[in-house]
Amino acid sequence: SSTTADASVVSCVGYLVPNMADNMSVQTFGRKKTAVAVVHCKRGKGLIRFNGAPIELIQPETLKFKALEPVLLLGRARFANLDLRIRVKGGGQVSSMYAVRQAIAKAIVAYYQKYVDEQSKKEIKDLLLTYDRTLLVADPRRMEPKKFGGRGARARFQKSYR
Repeated sequence: SSTTADASVVSCVGYLVPNMADNMSVQTFGRKKTAVAVVHCKRGKGLIRFNGAPIELIQPETLKFKALEPVLLLGRARFANLDLRIRVKGGGQVSSMYAVRQAIAKAIVAYYQKYVDEQSKKEIKDLLLTYDRTLLVADPRRMEPKKFGGRGARARFQKSYR
């Protein structure tokens, strides 16, 4: 008699929550210069995929660690029951990795806020912000367009009188 009632309710960190296993997901983005990374974070078994491939295959190695910074900072335990699908467009190698790390950090904060509890979300957010503010807040700097009379946005051609 109680099996039908239990089927629609799942215990999630001490709270009774309706069974949302299918649609327990958040989608966040990260930006750096012209690169935009979108992360689809859902409940799963700890898989992190980058443009369809496992994130461990990212080259070069130093940028892989930059992209995995939020994971290394918060520990793999917090990502053990989450699947992350990451898509990146635009920008170069470095800015796309910075966009990825921001998107991952924002995704875990959003997931914890929506499906876990406010206290652990605040812990995660504080930890990320004390380490590096750009993990959660986008860098507004953009390239300034080139103007005439010089070789760049601000640099002018050298003045000559003869």
